[in-house]
Amino acid sequence: MDVEPNDLLLFARIVEAGSFSRAAERVQLPKSTVSRRIALLEQKLGERLLQRTTRKLVLTEFGASLLEHARRVAEEVDAAGALAQHRQGEPSGKLRLSVPGDFANIGMHEVIARFIARYPAVSLEMDLSPRRVDLIAENFDIAIRMGDLPDDASLHARPINVEHFGLYAAPAYLARHGLPEHPDDLLRHDLLCMLSRYGGATPWVLTRGKLRWERQLPARLTANSPELLARIAARGAGIAASSQTFAGPYVQTGELVRVLPEWDLPTASGWAVFPGRRLMPAKTRAFLDLMEEMCREREPGGGQGQRQGLSAAGSPSSRPGAPGVPAPTPG
Repeated sequence: MDVEPNDLLLFARIVEAGSFSRAAERVQLPKSTVSRRIALLEQKLGERLLQRTTRKLVLTEFGASLLEHARRVAEEVDAAGALAQHRQGEPSGKLRLSVPGDFANIGMHEVIARFIARYPAVSLEMDLSPRRVDLIAENFDIAIRMGDLPDDASLHARPINVEHFGLYAAPAYLARHGLPEHPDDLLRHDLLCMLSRYGGATPWVLTRGKLRWERQLPARLTANSPELLARIAARGAGIAASSQTFAGPYVQTGELVRVLPEWDLPTASGWAVFPGRRLMPAKTRAFLDLMEEMCREREPGGGQGQRQGLSAAGSPSSRPGAPGVPAPTPG
């Protein structure tokens, strides 16, 4: 016999309220609907549950026996509601993150440390593999991804940063091989290129004002890690395409210099991607809000200028892509 739990819950609510009218108000259903559903439940069970009089409801013997089971359903529903309310009020549980290893090492450690200190009821699990995880099928809460996003209505995204890319080399390398004065000169150099997600080197697209130079160059090394490319270039191995985030520390120490500084590679947007749930878990919202807070802190003037950090949730399909971006394979 197939008994609907919702009908048992409604039966328990009627007994608690003491009348069909008050129960109908509580569950926000018409009184006629409540009466019809209880009548159908009695018909399905083959016995009456309630004796109706003009003044009150009286449980039948069978109704009193069934009430114990109906109250268990009501208790479970109330417990689930209380759990949801608590989780929305105070972040808790496990937060699963997918983050590219480079970004985790450079841009995430401060966020993670502050989040752990601020939300003691949340534990974190981080997957640093370069693969593009399936957030919903693999039960991830947030993935950090770089570059263009696929058109997926089941996911939403918030922008977190914009990576600016350029060409970098060690002074010792340039002393041996000469300083390129035009992009065509790159063909005579050892080049360290980003690995595209389809294999092979990502083409270099250089722009200077309205001028555009694009080539599929022979690479001495391809890798899906701009941090590794910057580190190898700092050891004098060649000219690398990397971002200011990863090459910047080596530039400050003099281990790298910008090559063809008047020419720029395309920028790459960073995104926090999450399942497009109607009700976002408190732990997810807290982490996204903390990332936004720390992005504002890093802006010149304490976040009073133009914001490049997290702003508002939106569909990935509404975000502009960045074709040809030399970005790491998204996590």
